[in-house]
Amino acid sequence: MRRRRHGEELEAALLEAAWDELVGVGFANLTMESVAARARTGIAVLYRRWPNKDQLVLAAIEHYRRTHPVETPDTGTLSGDLHALLTGMSRARATFTAVAAATAFSGLLAEAGLPPAQTRDRLLGDHPFSGAEVIYQRAHDRGEIDLERIPPAALTMPFDLVRHDLFMNLKPLTPARIQTIINDLFLPLVRERVGGPEATGAG
Repeated sequence: MRRRRHGEELEAALLEAAWDELVGVGFANLTMESVAARARTGIAVLYRRWPNKDQLVLAAIEHYRRTHPVETPDTGTLSGDLHALLTGMSRARATFTAVAAATAFSGLLAEAGLPPAQTRDRLLGDHPFSGAEVIYQRAHDRGEIDLERIPPAALTMPFDLVRHDLFMNLKPLTPARIQTIINDLFLPLVRERVGGPEATGAG
């Protein structure tokens, strides 16, 4: 006899079934009935939680992203941490981004009634990567960067670029591209702001 699921366990099982159905048949062919069948439950169980297919799919994508985090590295340097983090993010998120992009362009963007930017944030997350805060704080504590002098937009830039490349190309970034983002674009920008203007011209 199959054990009954309740609460968070049931909701997680429903969202995992929706994700598997999304990967298996795509957004256009996914239905509330097909997800219920995959989850081996009644369709009313889905409708009690999500009013329609669009909201269920958005919730499934958010659930998958949240439950498949990328490990935050600790290499001892900001450049090493960023290289490991962006590489891991690129590899782990490539398939996820391809599914999310296909979902958006298969009809979710129009049917959900959300503007493109809000749809992007619902699909890919409105925060580039939570592990960034940890590695930036470590770098600040080591004296590699001064967080008080760096604009928030500069700190999110490496992750914004990775998300952009993933969404446009639907495959992991090359090592050369990751090196360019870190060494040519990001590090020169943030290291200029260590120790104030007088320190910048000192060496």
